[in-house]
Amino acid sequence: MAALPTPTPLKGRRVALVHPAWHSCGTYRVVLGQIAAYRALGAEVFPVAVSGDPGFRPERRWIWREFTAATPELDDGPRFFGGAPFHAVLSPRFLMHVLWPYLHGDQAVIRSGLAERALLSKGLEDIAFDLVHCNHFFLMPVAKRLTRGGARILLDSHDLQARQFALMNEHTRSLRPRVSYEAMLARELAFMREADLLIHLNAREEAEFRASLPEKTHALLYPAVPPAPTGPGGEDIVIVSSNNSANVDSVIWFLREIAPRAEGVRVKIAGNVDAGVRSRDGALFEHYKDWFLGRVENPGAIYASARLALLPTIDGHGLSIKTVEAMASGLPLIATRLALRGMGDGALTLEGVVVADAPEDFARALGEVARAPAWNETRRRASAARAYYDAHFSAAAYERNLERLVAPLLA
Repeated sequence: MAALPTPTPLKGRRVALVHPAWHSCGTYRVVLGQIAAYRALGAEVFPVAVSGDPGFRPERRWIWREFTAATPELDDGPRFFGGAPFHAVLSPRFLMHVLWPYLHGDQAVIRSGLAERALLSKGLEDIAFDLVHCNHFFLMPVAKRLTRGGARILLDSHDLQARQFALMNEHTRSLRPRVSYEAMLARELAFMREADLLIHLNAREEAEFRASLPEKTHALLYPAVPPAPTGPGGEDIVIVSSNNSANVDSVIWFLREIAPRAEGVRVKIAGNVDAGVRSRDGALFEHYKDWFLGRVENPGAIYASARLALLPTIDGHGLSIKTVEAMASGLPLIATRLALRGMGDGALTLEGVVVADAPEDFARALGEVARAPAWNETRRRASAARAYYDAHFSAAAYERNLERLVAPLLA
């Protein structure tokens, strides 16, 4: 009996997918899941990468070379770009209303200000889209320009950005008086009011945004995170981490507080977090420099050859994508409670997941699991963490939930 064709409920629909021009981070992996889901549902997807740096005009392909080289997954279809030209950021209005507040730490105004002045790839604004899926509030100025055909806007908040910005400002110098968290949040909420549907990646942010914007329609939509390999396995104990402030704090905490307590244990730290640790604490980096692998092209390969994954998270907000990836690998995990933030309580009691917040508890668990027999591929594939991933963060789960949310916007 012939297999039934796969349903494509969005066949013939055009979706503009606006996202920051970032790579090697959780947001980028979420974007890849969005693109794959829309295509699986039959839509034609137009990814629009918007730079947060001046001078990244769309036609200057040479200036985009690093981004395009680091994002080969986007080569499966047409690419579109957006960026503010230098002359726009030298105007008196930009200097007064965007740059000056930014010098006082206003991360919200600089991002949205650059997006407002971005030039877009030729012909992009002439396309009649059915839906605009915007990632992060500060790209709403671009999203609104793509609604000329009456398209509705679905805004993916990712997390409460003002909180992230306040965290970033703890490690940056700015003029006094420093911008307040409340001022950045107000700007964030103002842009969010202009979307037709607000979706959130974790339960905590959904509740907070519902309270702040009760007049808007909200939905909890866990992201689709590409599956990590469940084998063949190996002897590596790994941390996978990108270079942002919260990740740097967490890796430094691990190296200062846990590593000295776990004698005889060697850890491989993959990802460009090495640059942040070197900048923040050069002596600590030098002591453990052999543990750092730097940026890796394929994080999945790190999990494939590992026996244990560590999530020593002490800072950060929103759902942790690297935690989801580690769960998808089926590896045994040692994690702080904060690493599992934004998930249901069931994530805290999964078999094979050890939750340890105190350094001595984390180090003790590390020593015990490191001495235990490594899990083979069969056990990893059947692990409770992998099952949790399949139920909540797999492509199938995301496609099903995305279709349910998008259908009313396209009616």
